[in-house]
Amino acid sequence: MDTSGKPSTAQFLLLATSSALTAVFYSVYWRRTTTVARLKGAKKVSIDQDMKNILTEAPGKCVPYAVIEGVVRSVKETLNSQFVDNCKGVIERLTLKEKKMVWNRTTHLWNESEKVIHQRTNTVPFDLVSHDEAVAATIRVIRPLDSSELDLETTYENFHPTAQSLTNVIGHFISGERPKGIHEMEEMLRLGESVTGVGELVLDNNLVKLQPPKQGLRYFLSRLDYDSLVEKQQSTVRFWRILTMMFGVVASTTLFFILWKQWAYHTQRRKKKNVLEEFKEQQRKRLRELNVEEASVSPSACTVCLSQERSCVFLECGHVCACDRCYQALPKPKKCPICRATIERVVPLYNS
Repeated sequence: MDTSGKPSTAQFLLLATSSALTAVFYSVYWRRTTTVARLKGAKKVSIDQDMKNILTEAPGKCVPYAVIEGVVRSVKETLNSQFVDNCKGVIERLTLKEKKMVWNRTTHLWNESEKVIHQRTNTVPFDLVSHDEAVAATIRVIRPLDSSELDLETTYENFHPTAQSLTNVIGHFISGERPKGIHEMEEMLRLGESVTGVGELVLDNNLVKLQPPKQGLRYFLSRLDYDSLVEKQQSTVRFWRILTMMFGVVASTTLFFILWKQWAYHTQRRKKKNVLEEFKEQQRKRLRELNVEEASVSPSACTVCLSQERSCVFLECGHVCACDRCYQALPKPKKCPICRATIERVVPLYNS
């Protein structure tokens, strides 16, 4: 904060940045908290013979937010793994990532970086069925790729390193990018996998469907059980709460510091103003005692004796208000007659 009492640019930027980040993190924290609350309040529906009866009696033959735990079963076709024998599923995701080292000109270090250069996801219609094979009820899963927690199992993973030559190495150091290789990965939702689905459960033409919910609710398809899914979401809530509190403390501390410095600055100004008024009143009183007209006193006269010329600069306050004889006569610790600041040193003043 400068001498005018205004916040410095760094303080203003710190306050603005921390406040903006606090608002962003709080918004994410609030959405996550709402998600957990609605997830806990979702209705658990079992895959059994009574499921259709429950939906028939529900308003609009729909449960707006339901929890389903079942086993994956294909409707007709299945997807075969391209790398693993006898591995079948209903969702397959193939990903190619380029990994390389990038030279950071600020830290002068090589940092690892990766970029997705190709990704393809294949799906086939599938149902969720009961863990009990004797139960014939099924639930058709609609738009599984819209799930915010699509949890797939990694069935294949391989890294293909880039061949290096002396010419390539020299070129990499010049360009600031050093390729490491290609990371190839296959992920699948396999047949027979236990899945927890959370979404809108509807009865449509005697077919029970699990689809993305309305009203801003999140759609889940996860290989975790319901309790583990809730715990995972709660852990993200704790993470965002900690971030919000940290940056909130920084913003509050910065604001408090700026306000305190403003208060201290204005308090010091009022104090100096009162001291100056008191000094002027004492000076007028001294003039009356000496029976001297104020207009007859030289503007450069010593403010103590009113007879000699001012010849001292008091530091660190910088006031020029006394002659050397009056300065020597000041009681210890010597203080400026105007502002009462302690006189650290004196510089003689020479009038040419």
